[in-house]
Amino acid sequence: MKKDFTCIVCPNGCDITIEYDGKQITSINGATCKRGEKYVKQEIQDPKRTIATLVKVKNGKEPLVSVRTKEPIPKNKIFDVVNEIKKIKLEAPVEIHQIVRKNILELGSDVIATKSVEKL
Repeated sequence: MKKDFTCIVCPNGCDITIEYDGKQITSINGATCKRGEKYVKQEIQDPKRTIATLVKVKNGKEPLVSVRTKEPIPKNKIFDVVNEIKKIKLEAPVEIHQIVRKNILELGSDVIATKSVEKL
């Protein structure tokens, strides 16, 4: 099979074409650096994403705080992780980089706050 990608790892945005059989890549063309090759290999063999969303904050100057997964998680677990994050309720104050859920769904990634929220 043949598949086209636009690499998102660096600003070059290389157009990369691969040929593959299942999860085995037989050729990669168009990548101008090793990071592009690594990106398409991961997309075929083990696609992952970093999730960014919001969590409710009680008694804070703001009602929500932005959070993200510290490490990418398997693409097929995105909805499970989002549903688990929806259950989280924090009490202000919240500090930037604070771990709000350690090792979410045992996937090896913590959920961290990406900004601070002061207490009322």
